[in-house]
Amino acid sequence: MAAMTSGTARVERQISLPFKQAFRIALRNITIRVGRAMITGAGTMLGIAFLMSVFASNLMLTARGVEPSPAQAQKAAWLVAMSLLVSFVGITNSMLMSVTERYKEIGTFKCLGALDNFIVKMFLIESGLLGFFGSLIGSIVGLLFVIVTNLGFVGAFNWALALLYMLACIVLGTLLSVGAALPPAIRAAKMQAVDAMRTEV
Repeated sequence: MAAMTSGTARVERQISLPFKQAFRIALRNITIRVGRAMITGAGTMLGIAFLMSVFASNLMLTARGVEPSPAQAQKAAWLVAMSLLVSFVGITNSMLMSVTERYKEIGTFKCLGALDNFIVKMFLIESGLLGFFGSLIGSIVGLLFVIVTNLGFVGAFNWALALLYMLACIVLGTLLSVGAALPPAIRAAKMQAVDAMRTEV
């Protein structure tokens, strides 16, 4: 019995692939499917660009000595929430399509002994990378848009707070992308290897 337990532990160690390997595979999948990656990243980028532009606009109003009214703040918050919700749905849809396109690849991984958590990890890393870079670009675009349209007040602009908002936007966009990819990733992990291999897309 002890020998059987030891053998099982040895097999589990062999098929539980490391994080570095999952990261490498996720990066390769992004480079292979550049078009789909750009669409997924664009959803995050647009939502975060709008969010950052709202934050930067409020900072610019303060630099101009104007305080936004509660009604304006409420309207901006509603628009931001809607844009992030649309981004979330778009990322989830894109990742679901990605799972559908890669049924045979998932089946091959499972036939080779990949555990469910490796499949989940691979998809979450992929969406996290796309979310990070999409959020980074989006926050820069949103900030630049506000600055370019208000060049006369750049001197009084609170750059330290703007950078803090940028960091918050990047973290939020990355978490949004990972959260949106979680249901498709779990769906991919729960697939049986035989079903995945014989599926025609």
